[in-house]
Amino acid sequence: MASRTPSVAPSAEEQRPARAPRRRLSVDERREQLIAVALELFSDRAPEDVSIDDIAAAAGASRPLVYHYFPGKQALYEEALRRAGRELAGRFEEPADGPLSERLYRVMGRYLDFVQSHAAGFSALLRGGSVAASPDADAVIDQVRRAAQEQILHHLGLPDPGPTLRRTVRAWIANAEISSLDWLADKPVPAETLQLQLVQELVAALAVAATREPELASLLGEFFATERPDGPTGRLVRDLAATLATPALTESLLRLAAPPAP
Repeated sequence: MASRTPSVAPSAEEQRPARAPRRRLSVDERREQLIAVALELFSDRAPEDVSIDDIAAAAGASRPLVYHYFPGKQALYEEALRRAGRELAGRFEEPADGPLSERLYRVMGRYLDFVQSHAAGFSALLRGGSVAASPDADAVIDQVRRAAQEQILHHLGLPDPGPTLRRTVRAWIANAEISSLDWLADKPVPAETLQLQLVQELVAALAVAATREPELASLLGEFFATERPDGPTGRLVRDLAATLATPALTESLLRLAAPPAP
């Protein structure tokens, strides 16, 4: 009777499925990966708290490889900032359909989502306290502000907005930045509350600007005609009406509204 050769169990190494070879990233893919990783780190921490070693480790790359693609952290920071700037500018885009204040409410919701997800980097950049600040970084922020301004003016629908309206929108954008920074510090109200307040503040600012720009005054009539009672503008009007109906305030306002004595 032939002897049987005892079977030998396969080793753990032999049982392990073969790994697919890792695909080597192209030059463009590796560069984009480093920018994406850097943006994520800069979003969570101030730029001065992120090192090249941190970026290399998060990307699964070596320090020399990072320097092969970028001369230093500042260059990588500015590239990440440009990407963030394009993303933020894109959040101001909104189809020109429906009541204006409801469109702006959606825009500000996306804006505040961005602010929260890039909290540390957003704060460090706009407060001007980052050691990574530079003319190029400032230029990116200015581009975002201009893009936001043009989007808001586009929604207003004036073909040739005057200086008063442009100044009003620029001031409101600055107010949105300051309000966002203060809100990030301790978040005293829910994001939705700040979102509504910012939209209503723009509506109020436009009403004031309309007293100085006749073309905007005629536009506001169309704007208010399309608004809904439950929208941001409708809620603002009700709140104002309730406040102005206070007896002591009504008396003072009527006195101020009377034409001056000759």
